[in-house]
Amino acid sequence: MMDTLLLPFQFPFMQNAFLIAVLVSVPTALLSCFLVMKGWALMGDAVSHAVLPGIVLAYILGIPLIIGAFAAGMTCALATGYLANNSRVKQDTVMGVVFSGMFGVGIVLYVSVETEAHLDHILFGNMLGVDTAELWTAGIISVGVGLMLALKWKDWLLHSFDPAQARASGLWVNGLHYGLLAALSLTIVATLSAAGLILAIGLLIAPGAIAFLLVRKFSTMLWVSVIICMGAMLLGTYLSFFLDSAPAPTIILILTAVFIVAFIRRQAVTRRNSMRRVEDAQA
Repeated sequence: MMDTLLLPFQFPFMQNAFLIAVLVSVPTALLSCFLVMKGWALMGDAVSHAVLPGIVLAYILGIPLIIGAFAAGMTCALATGYLANNSRVKQDTVMGVVFSGMFGVGIVLYVSVETEAHLDHILFGNMLGVDTAELWTAGIISVGVGLMLALKWKDWLLHSFDPAQARASGLWVNGLHYGLLAALSLTIVATLSAAGLILAIGLLIAPGAIAFLLVRKFSTMLWVSVIICMGAMLLGTYLSFFLDSAPAPTIILILTAVFIVAFIRRQAVTRRNSMRRVEDAQA
């Protein structure tokens, strides 16, 4: 029985999958807290889809895919910000137009390129096939983004809630804004091998949303989201071995289930507190 339970840990491809799950979970969880608090869920969706044309173009030009992905992600983020600030159209509408347009360009390029290489893992993830170079890329990005968010979380928190107050406090608002966009683009690049473009958005929203339902303090929200994300990624990777399913969608299903449980718990707590206030008022 014990040998069966420990079987996934005996295969090198599963060991790499567990390792990249740990590496990716930290920056995605931390970043998800800021995206949830700032209301940037659609921005994460936009950037995750917009990196596809950059990846395909990088492959055509023979340069590292990470360069094309980061360039495309930042182009999408900057274009969205410029159009939103210089037109009457709201930001969520602009994001929808920009990311769908770039994703469409990426799909056209993707199906038109004749290659022996399989780019499907860019869309759907390939946790069971990550190599040493992808582990190093994810590790370096995760450490860099994780440290940046952990050391400057108070500045980004103030910028998320009140940019005017952040500017009045002497903070470099534009630097914080574009720094968060750069961190978002880099994190999506780090998750390409783990979750792919389509499912990366789940990792960038669900952990922060779950932590938001469970705790009230933002500093607590940060480490709770990391625990939730890392636990879901490790559990999803482990279960996928026995279920014969892909790890990425299994992880997303676990995060979705945890979110539903957290939402039900929050509703029950809110209802109980309301009833207690009514009873206290009547007394």
